[in-house]
Amino acid sequence: MKIGLQFAMPAELHALPGARDWAPAETVSGIPIFHPAPGIVACAGGVSKVNAAMAAELLCLRYGVDLIVNAGVAGCFTDLPTGSLVVVSDFVQHDVDTTAVGDPIGLVSTVNQVSFPTWRPERCAALLKDAGFDAVTGRAATGDWFAVKGDRAAWIRDTFSPLLAEMEGGAIAQVCLRNGIGCVSVKSVSDHLFSDTQSEEYFDFGQALENLGRVVLPLAQALQKEEL
Repeated sequence: MKIGLQFAMPAELHALPGARDWAPAETVSGIPIFHPAPGIVACAGGVSKVNAAMAAELLCLRYGVDLIVNAGVAGCFTDLPTGSLVVVSDFVQHDVDTTAVGDPIGLVSTVNQVSFPTWRPERCAALLKDAGFDAVTGRAATGDWFAVKGDRAAWIRDTFSPLLAEMEGGAIAQVCLRNGIGCVSVKSVSDHLFSDTQSEEYFDFGQALENLGRVVLPLAQALQKEEL
């Protein structure tokens, strides 16, 4: 199985062991592409949904991946400790709103879905455990907004019941759905939306990056042996 590793920020990609020394194989549409292991390609496609969708489509069409592993840091709606690993069970897009024409909140037209499930999250969590890493599963809410404490964050929590907030995964899951390939997502908790020290947490998330960097390649290599 050919795997695409998709991060948003270079700092997340650079959390992989030795990644700072890698030279890109090529750069396409401004996105450097790396080959960290046989059958695995990797990129940091940029922050937010449009950048994420561009990079995911690139991995699908140019590199012919069978599955994309979206990895990165994320804000948490609960009190999971910083650096906790979460295998995302499904994504919702909290900033999609066509309720004015009678649609449910969060409905993504064309595919007509609110929830975008990932590939066998419990199995992925078990693969991580087999490799010596503990992880929980839960929903992530995606949107083009850096989530912070306030009424909007409370509305997202109360409307969609997510564990995490982030800015790319829902778009990646949608691209994977349209291309008929698998989508896996593993996130490391970097900050807590309802904490009074959220900003300090976010700008000091070395532990979250370290934990993320330890698990991504082992998970991808374990997934290569699975049947989609």
